[in-house]
Amino acid sequence: MKVILLKDVRGCGQAHDIKEVADGYARNFLFPHKWAEPASAEKLQNMTAQKEALDAQAQREAEALEHNIQSLNGKTAKISARATEKGGLFKSITAVDVARAIREQHSLEVPESAIEMEPIKTVGEHILHLAAKKAKATFGVVITPSV
Repeated sequence: MKVILLKDVRGCGQAHDIKEVADGYARNFLFPHKWAEPASAEKLQNMTAQKEALDAQAQREAEALEHNIQSLNGKTAKISARATEKGGLFKSITAVDVARAIREQHSLEVPESAIEMEPIKTVGEHILHLAAKKAKATFGVVITPSV
């Protein structure tokens, strides 16, 4: 029996997959748990249309991310943090803080996963790398002690 999986099913497949399973497995396990539904011609057409729409949306998001990363190449952001007299920070600066600074100072969205860095623990200027599938950029972060 052909079924469309509604959720990830261990040993069977992932959500939105079309699988051929035994009739008893579908009727006694997948359907009662609402993990799958029978695959009719109409549902298969709807599923392929949804997959195409999701793929197009993912492609647009990837292109926007690559554009944002390339536009940040060579630019810097300033972050103010509490620091000791010797220049050590009380709290490390992470990718979340850098993404927030980019959003506030450059009005661009960059996910934390695109920022390649180790936590920053000292004041001063630091160079980071931003990366997407096809785009790479170097980005500077200036950490200043807050008063």
